[in-house]
Amino acid sequence: MSHSRVRLLAHIVFGTKSRAQLIAGDLKDELHAYQAKVLRECESPALAIGGTEDHVHILCDLSRSRALCDVVEEVKKRSSKWIKTKGANYANFAWQTGYGAFSVGVGESNVESVRRYIENQERHHAGKTFGEEYREMEDRSGVRGD
Repeated sequence: MSHSRVRLLAHIVFGTKSRAQLIAGDLKDELHAYQAKVLRECESPALAIGGTEDHVHILCDLSRSRALCDVVEEVKKRSSKWIKTKGANYANFAWQTGYGAFSVGVGESNVESVRRYIENQERHHAGKTFGEEYREMEDRSGVRGD
Protein backbone atom coordinates (compact mmCIF):
# COMPACT_ATOMS: atom_id res chain seq x y z
CA MET A 1 0.00 0.00 0.00
CA SER A 2 1.55 3.30 -1.06
CA HIS A 3 -0.47 5.62 1.22
CA SER A 4 -1.28 5.59 4.92
CA ARG A 5 -5.02 5.66 5.50
CA VAL A 6 -6.19 6.41 9.03
CA ARG A 7 -9.49 7.41 10.60
CA LEU A 8 -9.42 7.52 14.38
CA LEU A 9 -12.28 9.36 16.04
CA ALA A 10 -11.92 10.44 19.65
CA HIS A 11 -14.30 11.89 22.21
CA ILE A 12 -12.10 14.07 24.44
CA VAL A 13 -13.30 15.55 27.71
CA PHE A 14 -11.58 17.91 30.16
CA GLY A 15 -12.66 20.39 32.78
CA THR A 16 -11.62 23.65 34.28
CA LYS A 17 -9.28 23.58 37.25
CA SER A 18 -11.25 23.04 40.47
CA ARG A 19 -14.42 22.87 38.34
CA ALA A 20 -14.50 26.67 38.18
CA GLN A 21 -17.68 27.79 36.38
CA LEU A 22 -15.99 30.21 33.95
CA ILE A 23 -17.09 29.18 30.46
CA ALA A 24 -20.41 30.94 29.86
CA GLY A 25 -22.33 33.03 27.36
CA ASP A 26 -20.51 34.35 24.31
CA LEU A 27 -17.17 33.16 25.69
CA LYS A 28 -18.27 29.55 25.28
CA ASP A 29 -18.98 29.94 21.56
CA GLU A 30 -15.75 31.87 21.01
CA LEU A 31 -13.77 29.27 22.96
CA HIS A 32 -15.20 26.38 20.96
CA ALA A 33 -14.43 28.18 17.69
CA TYR A 34 -10.87 28.85 18.87
CA GLN A 35 -10.40 25.22 19.93
CA ALA A 36 -11.69 24.10 16.52
CA LYS A 37 -9.03 26.32 14.91
CA VAL A 38 -6.29 24.77 17.07
CA LEU A 39 -7.51 21.27 16.23
CA ARG A 40 -7.40 22.06 12.48
CA GLU A 41 -3.82 23.28 12.91
CA CYS A 42 -3.03 20.01 14.71
CA GLU A 43 -4.42 18.08 11.71
CA SER A 44 -7.24 16.77 13.95
CA PRO A 45 -10.38 18.54 12.76
CA ALA A 46 -13.28 18.88 15.19
CA LEU A 47 -16.58 17.27 14.28
CA ALA A 48 -18.29 18.74 17.37
CA ILE A 49 -17.32 20.82 20.40
CA GLY A 50 -19.61 21.55 23.32
CA GLY A 51 -19.80 21.65 27.06
CA THR A 52 -20.93 23.71 30.01
CA GLU A 53 -19.46 26.31 32.35
CA ASP A 54 -16.88 23.90 33.75
CA HIS A 55 -15.90 21.45 31.00
CA VAL A 56 -15.51 20.80 27.29
CA HIS A 57 -16.33 17.81 25.08
CA ILE A 58 -14.58 17.45 21.72
CA LEU A 59 -15.27 14.94 18.96
CA CYS A 60 -12.38 15.00 16.52
CA ASP A 61 -10.78 13.06 13.71
CA LEU A 62 -7.27 12.45 15.07
CA SER A 63 -4.20 13.19 13.02
CA ARG A 64 -2.35 10.18 11.65
CA SER A 65 0.97 11.85 12.48
CA ARG A 66 0.41 13.37 15.95
CA ALA A 67 -0.07 11.65 19.27
CA LEU A 68 -3.38 12.16 21.06
CA CYS A 69 -1.61 13.51 24.16
CA ASP A 70 0.18 16.14 22.06
CA VAL A 71 -3.06 17.25 20.39
CA VAL A 72 -4.87 17.56 23.73
CA GLU A 73 -1.93 19.39 25.31
CA GLU A 74 -1.86 21.88 22.44
CA VAL A 75 -5.62 22.54 22.62
CA LYS A 76 -5.55 23.01 26.38
CA LYS A 77 -2.39 25.15 26.40
CA ARG A 78 -3.40 27.47 23.59
CA SER A 79 -7.03 27.84 24.67
CA SER A 80 -5.95 28.60 28.25
CA LYS A 81 -3.66 31.37 27.02
CA TRP A 82 -6.43 32.67 24.76
CA ILE A 83 -9.02 32.79 27.58
CA LYS A 84 -6.62 34.80 29.74
CA THR A 85 -6.75 37.58 27.12
CA LYS A 86 -10.53 37.93 27.66
CA GLY A 87 -10.30 40.09 30.78
CA ALA A 88 -9.30 40.29 34.41
CA ASN A 89 -11.89 37.69 35.45
CA TYR A 90 -9.91 35.08 33.50
CA ALA A 91 -6.37 36.00 34.61
CA ASN A 92 -6.02 32.78 36.64
CA PHE A 93 -7.89 30.50 34.24
CA ALA A 94 -6.55 26.96 33.93
CA TRP A 95 -7.71 23.58 32.72
CA GLN A 96 -7.53 20.54 34.98
CA THR A 97 -4.33 18.54 34.65
CA GLY A 98 -5.82 15.43 33.09
CA TYR A 99 -8.33 14.55 30.42
CA GLY A 100 -10.41 11.65 29.21
CA ALA A 101 -10.29 10.29 25.68
CA PHE A 102 -12.64 7.63 24.41
CA SER A 103 -12.62 5.93 21.03
CA VAL A 104 -15.65 6.34 18.80
CA GLY A 105 -16.60 3.81 16.16
CA VAL A 106 -16.30 5.23 12.66
CA GLY A 107 -19.85 4.23 11.70
CA GLU A 108 -22.13 7.17 10.94
CA SER A 109 -24.61 6.24 13.69
CA ASN A 110 -21.80 6.29 16.29
CA VAL A 111 -20.55 9.67 15.12
CA GLU A 112 -24.05 11.16 15.11
CA SER A 113 -24.81 9.77 18.55
CA VAL A 114 -21.68 11.35 20.07
CA ARG A 115 -22.27 14.60 18.16
CA ARG A 116 -25.83 14.87 19.57
CA TYR A 117 -24.53 14.06 23.05
CA ILE A 118 -21.99 16.88 22.82
CA GLU A 119 -24.46 19.37 21.33
CA ASN A 120 -26.98 18.70 24.13
CA GLN A 121 -24.66 19.23 27.08
CA GLU A 122 -26.69 22.05 28.66
CA ARG A 123 -29.85 19.93 28.80
CA HIS A 124 -27.89 16.84 29.82
CA HIS A 125 -26.37 18.64 32.82
CA ALA A 126 -29.66 19.91 34.15
CA GLY A 127 -29.77 16.70 36.19
CA LYS A 128 -26.16 15.61 36.62
CA THR A 129 -22.77 17.09 37.47
CA PHE A 130 -19.68 16.88 35.31
CA GLY A 131 -18.15 14.47 37.84
CA GLU A 132 -21.14 12.15 37.65
CA GLU A 133 -21.15 12.30 33.86
CA TYR A 134 -17.43 11.59 33.66
CA ARG A 135 -17.65 8.56 35.98
CA GLU A 136 -20.44 7.16 33.79
CA MET A 137 -18.25 7.65 30.69
CA GLU A 138 -15.41 5.80 32.40
CA ASP A 139 -17.72 2.95 33.39
CA ARG A 140 -19.22 2.60 29.88
CA SER A 141 -15.79 2.59 28.26
CA GLY A 142 -14.11 0.28 30.76
CA VAL A 143 -11.66 2.99 31.85
CA ARG A 144 -10.99 3.12 35.56
CA GLY A 145 -9.98 6.33 37.31
CA ASP A 146 -7.37 6.79 40.02
